[in-house]
Amino acid sequence: MVNDNTALMLEKYLRFLLDNSDSEHPKWNQENLRGTKSNDWNYVDACMIKAVLSMYDYTKDKYYLKAAESFLSGFVSEDGSVRTYDIEEFNLDHISGASNLITIYELTGKRKYRKAIELFKEQLKRMPRTNEGNFWHKKIYPNQVWLDGLYMAQPFYMEYETRYNKMQGCKDSFMQFCNVEKRMKDPKTGLYYHGYDESKEMYWANPKTGCSPNFWLRAIGWFAVSLIETAEVMDESLYYERRTLQKLLWNLAEALLPWQHESGMFYQIVDRPDLKENYLETSGTALISYALLKGARLGFLSPRFAYAGERAFKGIIDRYLKIDEDGNPVLGGICLVAGLGGENHRDGSLKYYFSEPVVENEAKGIAPLFLAYTEILRIRGND
Repeated sequence: MVNDNTALMLEKYLRFLLDNSDSEHPKWNQENLRGTKSNDWNYVDACMIKAVLSMYDYTKDKYYLKAAESFLSGFVSEDGSVRTYDIEEFNLDHISGASNLITIYELTGKRKYRKAIELFKEQLKRMPRTNEGNFWHKKIYPNQVWLDGLYMAQPFYMEYETRYNKMQGCKDSFMQFCNVEKRMKDPKTGLYYHGYDESKEMYWANPKTGCSPNFWLRAIGWFAVSLIETAEVMDESLYYERRTLQKLLWNLAEALLPWQHESGMFYQIVDRPDLKENYLETSGTALISYALLKGARLGFLSPRFAYAGERAFKGIIDRYLKIDEDGNPVLGGICLVAGLGGENHRDGSLKYYFSEPVVENEAKGIAPLFLAYTEILRIRGND
């Protein structure tokens, strides 16, 4: 599992990041640190706060709850408005932080969080959709579905409908997963392509399938996590739907295991370990580790998948978690960002994915590593 030295290093790392961050200056957000504008409401911070809340949920250490609420309060006003958030952008990335608002509302009972939750549900009500019914990834990417977007929107959508709306939208959320399996899963490998263009007009889209050309690790990791986090919050009465998401997760896990490196990690482009430009990448490996561990703990996957998740976690620790010259932990091997289309003409090619910067101390890697860590702690506690 996790030895005492690793546990001490990880918790020192998290406290160092939290003690030196606030909502304007998150030390874990390299996109923000490299930019020129002030910090805004974004999915990178949302993923980090989710990890902090997970640490609180396991440890009950109020330090973590206080840190999470302090960060969220930097965005959410008493009237429920959210600083920098613009619903008219219709960007699924902005939805991911709404799951944290549900958690913090349930923990504190503060009405401002309940009011803010409604803003994000309103976005989903008005969100543009493909003809088959999936949310567009963003307004600026018409007709497109990205694996990332399932993680950003569906756990919140399912939980909102279950808690607050008498389950009215639950089957709508479920069907969006079914469409993704139908359109974005490769029948040969069982892996999923990063993006899908229903119009098949984008330069990165296969003219027959509409899919982007490669299996990007982090996108598959986001999707794996979306499956387990959405299934977790489903009502038990949705027996068929819950079992279907379980099957999708199980099949994806089976498809991934043949590509797991001897170190336990996975490659940036999952199925191309033969390429010298390819590298073992932290964020996607951590997301898969978290999904496998949580899936096994909740009974969606068998214990052998927990073993694979532990191997992935250990592989990251051994290869990329170091101590810097100031004595602070540093996590490396993290792809900063990758997408499709946009002003930089991101074409989904191998060359493109290998061209994106690899950085340290970025929440896209840190947060899922801590989510995986808390799953290991829970499994250890259960044992």
